[in-house]
Amino acid sequence: MGTIGLGINLEFVRHEDKSFEWGVEKAAALGYEYVEPMVHWGRELLSEAGYFHSVSMLDDPYRIKRACERAGVKLSGLSAHSPLCKPEISTEYLKQAVRFAAECGAPVINTDEGPKPAWTTEEEDHVLMRYVLREAAAAAEARGILIGLEPHQQYSKTPDGLDRIQKLVDSPVIGINFDTGNSYLGGEDPLAWLDRVLDRLVHLHAKDISVTQSEAERGKVTGTAVGCACGDGVIDWAGVIERCRRCPRDIVLSVECGTVAQAERSIAHLRALCK
Repeated sequence: MGTIGLGINLEFVRHEDKSFEWGVEKAAALGYEYVEPMVHWGRELLSEAGYFHSVSMLDDPYRIKRACERAGVKLSGLSAHSPLCKPEISTEYLKQAVRFAAECGAPVINTDEGPKPAWTTEEEDHVLMRYVLREAAAAAEARGILIGLEPHQQYSKTPDGLDRIQKLVDSPVIGINFDTGNSYLGGEDPLAWLDRVLDRLVHLHAKDISVTQSEAERGKVTGTAVGCACGDGVIDWAGVIERCRRCPRDIVLSVECGTVAQAERSIAHLRALCK
């Protein structure tokens, strides 16, 4: 039986125009135990100026480690989304993310297959994804880092599609980062899908979907960047928590919402259900 931790993806401060460190401190002040930073390659103007929360993987990984230690929070993983169907981008990106995670102390890196090239076939895409995942898994296995594959794009929007990607490479480090909101918007039953991947679950994006967004987009999209506050939307959080308690490993519910106010409502709702 796994234990449940409450965490948050730093996307919740995206519109605050503040730094990574500010976001970590705000998450801690709201009562979150874990944070999930987003990392990027190269240099990005707004991040360098302290107006955006993403961290460059050219920075010292101890920047993340020290910020979390100062705030008294832990890392649930890194948001390292890179298009698996485009190996010229994702191969080195994910290998770097694995090394960065190992140094800063994040146990998981999360990704998805991303937008596909316009000219490739489905079979070609799966060969490309296998190449990327084999290279990333080799780096991850050596460092004890897990890779969480998320339902988010054209192939992973169904349970069969996500399973096919996860089985492309036989590696103990490749698991599932389940996203409650993306699975729902894709037209699936999140609880039934969560039951199906429970033994492979390594991380969970706790994303709720508003009634308005559900009515406008369900069955028409493969996911969304962030959701509404947990408890304000359509996701059955009691059901999610009950299933995560049956998971063979500890799981962090990493909230994905768009504002500080939503983050505050989310932790209040989830904490009450976790008692």
